[in-house]
Amino acid sequence: MPAVSHAASAMAAPPAARRRTPSLRTRERLTALLFSAPAAALLVLFLIAPFVSAVVLSFTNQRLSSPLPVAFVGLENYQRLFDDPLFWRSFGNNVLFSAIVVPLQTAAALGLAVLVNRALPGRTFFRTVYFLPTVTVMAVAAVIWKLLLLPEGGLVNGALGIVTFDQFQPGWLSSSGWAMPGIVLTSLWQGVGFQMVIFLAGLQTIPAQLYEAARVDGATAWQQFRHVTLPGLRNTLIFVINVTSIFAFRLFDQVYLMPQFPGGPTDATRTMMLELLQTGYTRRMIGQASALAVVFFLFVLAVSLIQRRLGREERAIR
Repeated sequence: MPAVSHAASAMAAPPAARRRTPSLRTRERLTALLFSAPAAALLVLFLIAPFVSAVVLSFTNQRLSSPLPVAFVGLENYQRLFDDPLFWRSFGNNVLFSAIVVPLQTAAALGLAVLVNRALPGRTFFRTVYFLPTVTVMAVAAVIWKLLLLPEGGLVNGALGIVTFDQFQPGWLSSSGWAMPGIVLTSLWQGVGFQMVIFLAGLQTIPAQLYEAARVDGATAWQQFRHVTLPGLRNTLIFVINVTSIFAFRLFDQVYLMPQFPGGPTDATRTMMLELLQTGYTRRMIGQASALAVVFFLFVLAVSLIQRRLGREERAIR
């Protein structure tokens, strides 16, 4: 009887399953490996290998163009790094910038996406206008906004002077209190279009029947946004927050090009990326720069993992 039942189950199996022999499965695995090999090689060459090299160098006294022999110094680079006030100033500026930019840019991108998703005249034109700054290279955008934010003769202060009767014209890039808001403004202008497009794609996946049912039940526009739009965009929102956070911690071009001196004035805009560059190539301390790179990478990785974890917990609760 067991043999009969086994034969019957084999006859009942679909022809494709019967033809899937072990040799065929092996060929499929080899084909998958061959197709993924170029991407895996690039990943190892440009991501894993540099990180492993940075970890190794962070335990040495490696210097750029130095006749001194390379020696193992253990955790000395990390100890010197955590005792350095410039490191903590850079770290604090990165956290401050991210804490401002991530919620503001996400909210602005979501608002623009909701606006251009409506069946309004000229919405294609406005989609293009809002997205155009994204295709502008950040270095070019930083130079343009540096001219716009000049204390005297800048367009921004000129407009503020007209509106406030010359009572409010801050020194955007020359004041330690206004330098970071000026860089935040530049970053918002350049990056909001990218997140808007992602939100727009997510909005178009929400079924229109849900909005029709909400209107039939008497839901207001705010209630539709809160109970239909936001739940429908949950995965998109988590993705946008993750990407925006990573981009925010990579802040470099603006703080290098916009102030009179990189990271100025008085280190008010110094960031981890700028500190990494100056430690490795200005002060020629490759070992300590590698330690900074490792710490920075692990911190950004931890932030990303925490955000993913919070998103999964929210999914489980729902």
